[in-house]
Amino acid sequence: MAHRVLTIVGSLRKESFSLKIANAFAKLAPSSLVLEVMTPAGISFFNQDLEAAPPADWLAFRDKIQKSNGVLFVTPEYNRSISGVLKNAIDVASRPYGKSSFLGKPVGIVSNSPGVLGGVSAAKHLQNILPGISGPILQQPEIYLAAVGDGFDAAGNLAKDSLKTVMQQYIDAFAAHVAKHNG
Repeated sequence: MAHRVLTIVGSLRKESFSLKIANAFAKLAPSSLVLEVMTPAGISFFNQDLEAAPPADWLAFRDKIQKSNGVLFVTPEYNRSISGVLKNAIDVASRPYGKSSFLGKPVGIVSNSPGVLGGVSAAKHLQNILPGISGPILQQPEIYLAAVGDGFDAAGNLAKDSLKTVMQQYIDAFAAHVAKHNG
């Protein structure tokens, strides 16, 4: 039986590199993983006043996470951090206090950028945010995908061998991480 992994893309842009990367991971994943790719589109703003009667979109998002065997974040870097929509999604899913939907779920973090740093600051911010509200985070290998601007063909398919190689290594390690923490 394959493990189901919710892959949360940290961008709403239709042609985002993060979305293309997440879809490429879904194709590269070994048969032991099935990746469901989603963006935070439609998740309303977190407001603690709504916790007693959460909006339907919050409940649906939390349910997707709870039904998964792991979570993979694929994020761009915005202003040396993660996007506001991704932070909002994390806030929605991690509440109410002590009842995070991420608890116990093995987590992977993938950052990317068309620049040379690969979104490393965004990844480091996720590494700061997630402990205490998530399950075990894959520590090695780390992955910061740089120079992704020319990594895809016109149809959005992964076309750069150097990206494919490192992405394959990462998704294989993440599959082992998910299997280890799901018995």
